[in-house]
Amino acid sequence: MVSEPTTVTITGAGGQIGYALLFRIAAGGMLGSDRPVRLRLLEIPQGLRAAEGAALELQDCAFPLLHSVEVTDDPVVAFDGCSIGMLVGARPRGPGMERADLLAANAGIFGPQGAAISRSAANEVRVVVVGNPANTNALIAAASAHDVPADRFTALTRLDHNRAVGQLAEVLDTSAGAVRDVAIWGNHSASQFPDVAHATVRAQPSASGQGVPVVQALAHKLGGQDAAAAWLDDVFIPRVAKRGAEIIEVRGSSSVASAANAAIEHVRDEQLGTGEGWTSAAVVSRGEYGVPEGLVCSFPVISDGTGYRVVEGLALDARARRLVDASVSELSAERETVRGLGFV
Repeated sequence: MVSEPTTVTITGAGGQIGYALLFRIAAGGMLGSDRPVRLRLLEIPQGLRAAEGAALELQDCAFPLLHSVEVTDDPVVAFDGCSIGMLVGARPRGPGMERADLLAANAGIFGPQGAAISRSAANEVRVVVVGNPANTNALIAAASAHDVPADRFTALTRLDHNRAVGQLAEVLDTSAGAVRDVAIWGNHSASQFPDVAHATVRAQPSASGQGVPVVQALAHKLGGQDAAAAWLDDVFIPRVAKRGAEIIEVRGSSSVASAANAAIEHVRDEQLGTGEGWTSAAVVSRGEYGVPEGLVCSFPVISDGTGYRVVEGLALDARARRLVDASVSELSAERETVRGLGFV
């Protein structure tokens, strides 16, 4: 077992997603069974009691890997020595709130958190932004963390990736583990592009070989290429993009367990490696696939345990190019909005 605990800071820790994260992290579900953790829980003053209650429960679980838990409303204290930051807490969109108002409200949260990370986090810190609008919140946090390389900041699109895999597994009558190399491009919003052009499906998750292209398997299952194309455009893409709204309508509450699960998988793969195939994450663009430099954009990514890097060289046909460009255009507009507000 690694002797020195890894400090993991979770913001919005008294909320539902934070609560769903804490116990899995403390049990080793994110960093493995040989890596002790020190949890720092950051909350606004109104949320401190909920976070303190979660800390009591963590103590009662007696997790062998859990070194300590600290609850605070001070970002500098919360990020002191932090190696992994999970920025969950965000301002939700209220009635009558315009997009610019939402971005401004969240800039007031993620700007100071970025500054605190720059001031007190560990040199090797890596940060994932979960709170929406996640891509641009990550951009704001990175811009405010002047002493931290921008590529240490990522945003969560693993939930969209998992949703896409789940939809494909259902229609192809297989398990999620049999589907690989789906990609989410662009923004974590309704404009995102879930791409299956390079995805494959295997008869069994453990089967050897390359598997069958998903587009071919869909054509076989749905009665031809035209039917498969129609399903992708009319059902698959909008359902993945709007799955959060569907869950709210059915459950009466937003995605909690699935968002927490995706955040854990995002950090796990970034820290421990993606292994076979790729996943999806929003990372700082270096100009890959024509995405303007500096935007936090979702790409297909891999990791060897030292951070995510974009999978390059994938072909994008005219349809894919159009859908990617539309989502990137939205990200560019969001950047201009927060830049006009003086946050980037």
